[in-house]
Amino acid sequence: MNFSKSPRWTRRHALWMMTGAIAGVSMHACAKPPEAPSAQSSGSTAASAGAGSASMGITTWIGNTPLHIAQEKGFFKELGLTLTVKVFDTVAQAFPAFTSGQIDGLAPVTSEAVTLASKGVDFKVVTVEDTSLGADVILARNSIKSIKDFKGKKIAVELGGIGHFFLLQILAEAGLSGKDVTLVSTPPDAAAAAFQAGKVEIAYSYSPFSDKAIAAQKDGRVIYSSKQMPTAIADLYIFGTKFVQANPKAVAAFVEGNLKGVEFLKTNRKEGLEIAAAKLKIKPEELDQQLKGIQIPDRATNVAMLGDPNSKQYLLKPMTKLATFLKEQGQIQTIPDLTKVLEPQYVTALK
Repeated sequence: MNFSKSPRWTRRHALWMMTGAIAGVSMHACAKPPEAPSAQSSGSTAASAGAGSASMGITTWIGNTPLHIAQEKGFFKELGLTLTVKVFDTVAQAFPAFTSGQIDGLAPVTSEAVTLASKGVDFKVVTVEDTSLGADVILARNSIKSIKDFKGKKIAVELGGIGHFFLLQILAEAGLSGKDVTLVSTPPDAAAAAFQAGKVEIAYSYSPFSDKAIAAQKDGRVIYSSKQMPTAIADLYIFGTKFVQANPKAVAAFVEGNLKGVEFLKTNRKEGLEIAAAKLKIKPEELDQQLKGIQIPDRATNVAMLGDPNSKQYLLKPMTKLATFLKEQGQIQTIPDLTKVLEPQYVTALK
């Protein structure tokens, strides 16, 4: 039984596809990666005056809002950094360009970062782009009173995806495991549609698909959201280790410029939303609403996530658990050593 009738899109595509922006490609499609930045703009070329140059591969995702602001307001240039931003349809599509050194940095979700590490790709997480803070949800019928009531039920969730891992963590909190439920592999958009149509009692999805389903289907609600597990799903900014070692000023300028974008969004929200919404091809009010489902970490939160082992927000533990899960699911062949992946020096240096 599979409720999927549509292409499987990344989480980043989901929020903007609904607004009528141009469509990307399927996460699992065999697509040729876009050409690398030119020799004049690539971060792999000779550094310009100041911090130098860098290139970053991103997707069309709301978590990049501060980056777009920093580019538009000239924060990177003020710090002496010439930054080339290359937009890919999916992060996976950018893997070849990143691993070959055609681009210097990448913005993967945690599961994608773990996958890269498992393949021996050497990189550093230099700052956290965002964490899901309610955007990812578990939908359940009103008759299901708690997570414990999931036992023996069918759940629509994409097997092997970040939502699958999220669900298993939620089940574990209630003393259950994947063996106690029947998982129906379904992409998040189709899962929400199936829940809305009454075809499944429980589903994992995210905004805006989940919002639409709940609005249309009164016999149901959000029983659990990523707001209750803020380190479960995070997007990261990474750079290749060789690039970090050779260009520390460029990396520092990227991190500082992005955090300036974070602060600008706080103090000049209207203008910040207008800048990023234009890049994302959505309306500012739509972006404002969608941003409520994620947390964009400031400097202090970045320090906790990347450099404080005593913090509940520290990413090493959830990323290590994710690696174990991906190995058990056959998504990766080896569990990588993630102890040296997190690089906090660039956020701790900004005071």
